[in-house]
Amino acid sequence: MSTHHPRRPALRAVVLFLICGFALLAGTGVASAHTRLLGSDPADGTSLDTGPARVSLEFNETMQAGFSTITVVGPDGTQYQTGDVTADGGTVSVAVSPLGAAGAYEIGYRVISEDGHPVTGSVVFTLSTDGPAAAAPTPSATGPTPAAAPVAAAPAAPADEGGMPVWPWVVGAVVLIGGGIGAALRLGRS
Repeated sequence: MSTHHPRRPALRAVVLFLICGFALLAGTGVASAHTRLLGSDPADGTSLDTGPARVSLEFNETMQAGFSTITVVGPDGTQYQTGDVTADGGTVSVAVSPLGAAGAYEIGYRVISEDGHPVTGSVVFTLSTDGPAAAAPTPSATGPTPAAAPVAAAPAAPADEGGMPVWPWVVGAVVLIGGGIGAALRLGRS
């Protein structure tokens, strides 16, 4: 004689739905993958005696020049990038005019990943000696030197916003788990 325990099918159903829910949540890592910065020239944290003529950023995906922006901002907020951004495979670069005062220079970037999401960030290098643009203008013998126009500081690069949002996966998991528990309770009563 076999005894059939009415709660075993309900317990199996709950366990199955929980496993499916965890599998659904585990898949969010792949869904939110996007472009990553692999390196830069000059490298992040580098100290240079002379300024670079060009800065480059290397990414793990193919980049398009028309959708990429690179800025080079000096310690006083002056921007030193010049010309158009170029792209070659996963590398984007821009020419740099002669740098100014010694200090930290930020290379800011905004690129579009292959899946269409914007990716922003920055790297910093230090210029250890004043560059050619740091030479102070000599006062004119005919009158006072005109005041320089104020330079607006470049906006700070916002946090990385790329990738698919996680909330649809969480909502899906909650609905799936809730449905599994509801089904298990109904099966347990019959």
